[in-house]
Amino acid sequence: MTEKERTNFYSGLASEPLRGFARAVRVQDNLFISGTTAVNEKGDVVGIGDPYLQTKFVIQNVRNILREAEFRMQDVVRTRLFVTDLTNWKFFARAHREAFEKIRPASSIVQVQRLSDVRFLVEMEVDAIRGCSEAQFIDFHVSDELNKE
Repeated sequence: MTEKERTNFYSGLASEPLRGFARAVRVQDNLFISGTTAVNEKGDVVGIGDPYLQTKFVIQNVRNILREAEFRMQDVVRTRLFVTDLTNWKFFARAHREAFEKIRPASSIVQVQRLSDVRFLVEMEVDAIRGCSEAQFIDFHVSDELNKE
């Protein structure tokens, strides 16, 4: 079996070696970004109490990771958002839509009891495949066969 080249990326935050994980892992043309929160380079939480601002900051952190790993936003194929209060979904969705409107990756949003710091409102994981073309959009309709009697 041929081994695939693996590169781990670190942001310099103390939590990464302390908890034994990489900020992102690149294997050939695939990039897997760990849960990313609204923390700046000094380790300070950004946008405390503001779900929109935190999500925007998280996405900016994701952009920086993508760039460092030589990927583009258009290479993002999946996002997972973990949020502490789903009633704020419009704020998370607005920031996500602004960043990914022309890309529209597969996405999930899941409410969790809490994140690793009580000041975090959102955490995002991202998967990307290098070299993705501009998205083509195909509409389909979800079957409602089970609802018919």
